[in-house]
Amino acid sequence: MSSSRPLFPSLSRRAALIGLGAMTLAGCHRRSGGGPLRVSITGKGDADARLAFISAGIKPDFAIRYSEFQAGNLVVEALNGGSLDLGSMSEIPPIFAAASPIHSFRQIAVLRGDVNSQAVLVPRGSSIRSLADLKGKRVGYVRATTTHYFLIRMLQSVGLGWRDIEPIAMNVSDGAAAFSQGALDAWAIFGYPIQRAVAKDGARVLKTALGFLSGNYIVTAHEKALEDPERVAQIGSYLKLLRRARDWTEAHRAEWAKIVAGAVGVPLPFVEDALNHQSEPMKLVPVTDAAIRSQQQVADTFAAAGLVPKVDVRPLWDTRFHDLLAQGA
Repeated sequence: MSSSRPLFPSLSRRAALIGLGAMTLAGCHRRSGGGPLRVSITGKGDADARLAFISAGIKPDFAIRYSEFQAGNLVVEALNGGSLDLGSMSEIPPIFAAASPIHSFRQIAVLRGDVNSQAVLVPRGSSIRSLADLKGKRVGYVRATTTHYFLIRMLQSVGLGWRDIEPIAMNVSDGAAAFSQGALDAWAIFGYPIQRAVAKDGARVLKTALGFLSGNYIVTAHEKALEDPERVAQIGSYLKLLRRARDWTEAHRAEWAKIVAGAVGVPLPFVEDALNHQSEPMKLVPVTDAAIRSQQQVADTFAAAGLVPKVDVRPLWDTRFHDLLAQGA
């Protein structure tokens, strides 16, 4: 059973949800001429910066408007459409953008994080016991995301290629429904849909992405936001607040687990298990040469698989926040 404690110890669940919505209005008295800083929330629970800010008692003194996305590929679309100033995603979606004529953003920071929260699931009672057993099977994944990449890498590790499975691209919600209804033999997915499928459907983790993903997640900013000095100052402040919030969640893991469980509707033991088995804690760090090389390796893997043309990722990166993020790193 999930914890019966409210999302925030001193608030009712209704009040807590109202509090989340109110984050979009924080500091309206200091709105810039361009309006609120428009920020993506990519994923639920542990990935939700709003939740981390409120839990840590952090109140930005400038206006922020959040938009929710199921995956980073949708964040790229929003950035390219001009509806976001700041977005978060894995290394993968920008590669697909770089291979297209439209990519109006730059990668400004790296959020090191867990890769055990990314996995291939199989249904209860499945005869699939190894990655090699995926041959000929229907495998769901989310195109242009980590699932696309680690699935390729996993197949390669056992001598299989993309054409050796029946890959089925679908969004997170459709994938969850298809997996629950038995329409998939396996599902490559990320985040708390894993714990939800294990708790609800008796799913089994076939393999996590440990050893297949770098653990680099990327913070991106729209080019026009980076041309506006006031926006740049807000982005810098946001990054510092995000680091504080992530430091708080790591230092208060037991309390954070209860908050996340209430937010995502997953029984507390499953959330505790996920947080306690992270490959590494979440931490915001500056752009480094190693991070750029890592993304280039990912791009080269997709190119070798014939899924994108060969691209150079270096022009996607912007190091202007390096010194700010290096302080206290």
